[in-house]
Amino acid sequence: MNIQDILKMKTGGRWLISSNSKEKIFCRESFTDEHKEIEKMVFKFTKDRIYPNVQQLDTFDQELSQTLLKEMGSLGLLGIDTPEKYGGTELDKITAIIVAEAVGHGGSASFGCTFGVQTGIGTLGIVFFGSDKQKEKYLPGLITGEKIAAYGLTEPSAGSDALSAKTSAILSEDGKNYILNGEKQFISNGGWADTYTILAQIDGSKFSGFIVERDTEGFTIGPEEKKMGMKGSSTTSLKFTNAVIPIENLLSNIGDGASIAFSALNIGRYKLGASSVGGSKLAITESIKYAHERKQFGQNLAKFDSISGKITDSTIRTYLADTMLYRTVGMIQDAIDDLDPNGVDYYSKISEVTERFAVEASMVKVYGSETSSLIVDTCLQIFGGYGFIEDYPMAMPYRDDRINQIWEGTNEINRAIITGYMMKKVLMEEISLREYLKKATQIKAQSGDDSELLMNEIKALDASKLLSAHIFQEALCEYGQDLKHEQQLSEKIADIFIEIFTIESAILRVKQTFDSSEKSNMVLIMAQVATYESMIKIRSLGEVCLRKIFPNPIPKKESEKINDLKSIMFLDTDIISLKQTLGEFILKQPIFPF
Repeated sequence: MNIQDILKMKTGGRWLISSNSKEKIFCRESFTDEHKEIEKMVFKFTKDRIYPNVQQLDTFDQELSQTLLKEMGSLGLLGIDTPEKYGGTELDKITAIIVAEAVGHGGSASFGCTFGVQTGIGTLGIVFFGSDKQKEKYLPGLITGEKIAAYGLTEPSAGSDALSAKTSAILSEDGKNYILNGEKQFISNGGWADTYTILAQIDGSKFSGFIVERDTEGFTIGPEEKKMGMKGSSTTSLKFTNAVIPIENLLSNIGDGASIAFSALNIGRYKLGASSVGGSKLAITESIKYAHERKQFGQNLAKFDSISGKITDSTIRTYLADTMLYRTVGMIQDAIDDLDPNGVDYYSKISEVTERFAVEASMVKVYGSETSSLIVDTCLQIFGGYGFIEDYPMAMPYRDDRINQIWEGTNEINRAIITGYMMKKVLMEEISLREYLKKATQIKAQSGDDSELLMNEIKALDASKLLSAHIFQEALCEYGQDLKHEQQLSEKIADIFIEIFTIESAILRVKQTFDSSEKSNMVLIMAQVATYESMIKIRSLGEVCLRKIFPNPIPKKESEKINDLKSIMFLDTDIISLKQTLGEFILKQPIFPF
């Protein structure tokens, strides 16, 4: 089997049509010794250098932010995705996510934004698509933190519809420069950056990338935006008025703008999921601490069943986000490992591989950002009135978190990507729904070994896959490619896919890491509770989808198949008692325990 055939097998979305409960996935327990050493080092750095400076960073202290960035550069943490020949550390994608999670755990979303742009969208376009000369010129300064990076895609009239950007580029008469005109908006690191990756239309229709330097003639930086959160990060507009860009600053080839834009965004999406996981764990740790300190009605908040339930729900959700994050990055890294690192097109191939998992990257972004939103809201509620006070640790993250559902593509756009890419995979026959749905009549015959760990949950998961595949197939038959215009329906289909991927990830992680310890038993409880609640969501979402697809009464034959699957998805689980047991364990721990 050649490399192209291997890569075709290693592509996103295939979990929908598999029912292998023994599949091995990458998860936190799969970390190598090197991963663990880097995790220990970077978490110590964020604890010692970022967390104590959270309040100062929020005052828009540029000098402090840049100092911390340089310190991370000296530790090799800015060049993880960058080749060694340019001063980078060139480590795997797992390591990049460990670092992104640790920065999220540092508590300063403002610095997390500065760091995220520096190591992600601000630099990766040059890493993936830059010429040797461009890499030699720009990357060394960026990976030490001596230079700051930014990325200009969004425009006043083109936000989520990125490819409709109006910024124009015209070749000068002498053929030595491109002349840029237009405006970019909401540019993170905009006021601090030295090097900008800018997307523009050459001759009105050829979407292309450029490297723009701060002192470029005709380039001006707008005032800092007054933001709801992330107050310690720089966000400005950028204006180009006959800006003169040397022809050698064209990034890659004319017309490669979409590849440059979306390759960085795919990685940015799962990195955002990582920072959301890190921030969620910090919020839970703060809430556990507060629940033991705060007394009401003569006892600690930790003694109240309602508070215990909130912390338990937050912990389960964060465990799920963590699991699907590392599973996704593990799949991407596994596919990257098949590439030839000595190939001249190695880094552009990494970009192509990452796009194969665009569905999962978007899932991580949606689920991670909506998880952190739920967690900061719940944890602020645990703090009560003090949660509303800026001197306590929940007001700032509550404000800061809201942007996560908007940038790196709004969650609405990412849901469209999930369903849209799954449609593409079905039409290209990377995923064969028809073959998979032939198994629908055999579902009840799949008895399995009832003594197998989580067997009832596995059966329910398999039934939910068949139900979702059936719904997806019927939606495609009814609407064809116009399904993308049925946005309310396609969003709900995306939500079903997210639930399935997330729950399967948790079940597989538990099965491959289970032992006889108390902590392992608590993880088992999380999988049982999460599967129960997920099956309820999928059944409900499925019902809504089917009513839209079949505006008249659902045909009897279809209804019988659907009801059979729903009956298997029903789990007889006492989740309140399980949550109470889990809550007792969590509240005995000084920090997020998983």
